[in-house]
Amino acid sequence: MPSSGLRATTLFVAGLMGIAGVVSAAAASHGTDPRLLAGISAMCLAHAPALVALYAAWPSFRTAPVAALLIAFGTALFSADLAMRHATGHGLFPMSAPLGGTTIMAGWLAVSVGAFLPRKAP
Repeated sequence: MPSSGLRATTLFVAGLMGIAGVVSAAAASHGTDPRLLAGISAMCLAHAPALVALYAAWPSFRTAPVAALLIAFGTALFSADLAMRHATGHGLFPMSAPLGGTTIMAGWLAVSVGAFLPRKAP
């Protein structure tokens, strides 16, 4: 996928994460066991703005593409595992939530590393 397509996809995914965060927060406030849904909401609403920021910084921030991919994939995997646990009582696959969380951490590490790399030329 060309960089411009990946950049646009980052903003699209951020919007979907925002929606998922609000929907899961609403569901958590009306359900009998809000724990897992509240976790989905927190993860989505914490990382959607980060994706918007990476979208904005994309033209000059060298690690924006890899950071966005890692954060988006990790958040989706982590949240999907919690949603599956809420709906069915079991996760997507063994260790899927820890894998998602580790992937998110790798994305944040990519953001940190990007602070020390030279800016992209305009």
